[in-house]
Amino acid sequence: MSFGYQVLGFGTVGSAPFAATGGTVTTAGGYNFHTFTSSGTFAVQSGSSEIEYLVVAGAGGGGNDGGGGGGAGGMIVSTATVAVSSHTISIGGGGSASGGSGSSGGSGSQSSLGSIQATNGGGGGGGNNDNGLSGGSGGGAGQYNAANRSGGSGTSGQGNSGGYTSGDRGGAGGGGKSAVGANGVGEAGDGGNGGQWPASSGTYYAGGGGGGWWIAGSGGSGGQGGGASAGTGDGAAGSAGTANKGGGGSGGSGGGNRPGGAGGSGVIIIRYAV
Repeated sequence: MSFGYQVLGFGTVGSAPFAATGGTVTTAGGYNFHTFTSSGTFAVQSGSSEIEYLVVAGAGGGGNDGGGGGGAGGMIVSTATVAVSSHTISIGGGGSASGGSGSSGGSGSQSSLGSIQATNGGGGGGGNNDNGLSGGSGGGAGQYNAANRSGGSGTSGQGNSGGYTSGDRGGAGGGGKSAVGANGVGEAGDGGNGGQWPASSGTYYAGGGGGGWWIAGSGGSGGQGGGASAGTGDGAAGSAGTANKGGGGSGGSGGGNRPGGAGGSGVIIIRYAV
C-alpha cells in the first residue's frame, strides 16, 4: 500500500537530489538504510524519493509459573513518497518480565514514524490461569490447572492472536506477525513466527514468545523473528525477546515461582534506492 504526502505530512516534491539524515545509515544492495533503535528524527533535506519503511513496536513479556509467551510487537511495512520535511521517530520498549507468583507479563510500548503507529505487543498470561493480553500480537494464555483460558487478540495487519490453554501442562505461545501462537494443550505452545523484511532477505522481525512448561519438560519455542524460547524443566525462568526485533519474551516454568522473560524492544528502518 502506498501512502501519499498527507499521511506522514510530507512537503512539496522538489527537483534537487534526494538527501536525508537520521538514525544509523548504511548502504547495501543499492539502498540506503536508516535504522532507528532509539527515538530520533528522520529529516529529508532535499529532493524527493519513494521510501519503504518497517515499523516494529515493543513486544510483550512472558507470564510467570507456566505462563504464556509474550505477543510480538505490531509490525507495519509500507511505502511513501517523501519530500523535504522532518518526522519524529519513537521506538517502543519491551514489556516487563512478570513479577510475583502467577502474574502476567507486561505489555510493550508502541513505535511510531510520524503518524504511523505500530501497536505494542500484549503480555503473556500468568500461571494462575490468566488470559493473554491483546496488542499488536496477543500474548498467550497462562496455565496452572485444568481451566481454559484465552490468548490476547492481535491487531489486523500488524500481528496475530496468542494461543489458548486447556489442561495443566503449559502456557500457550504468543502471537507473531505471520502466525498465531500455538495452544497450550498437553504441552507448552510455540510462539508464532514473525515477518520477513525486506522481502526474500531472510531477516525476520516480530516473533512471539514460547509458553512456559508447568512440570519437567520443554517449554515452547520462540517464533522466528526474535521470540524467546522457554526454559527446560522445573524452575526455569523465561528468556527475554530479542532487542530491536520486537520479539516476545517466553513464559517461566512452574516449580519455583519462575518469572517470564521481558519483551524485546522495537525498531524502525527506512530504505530508499541510491
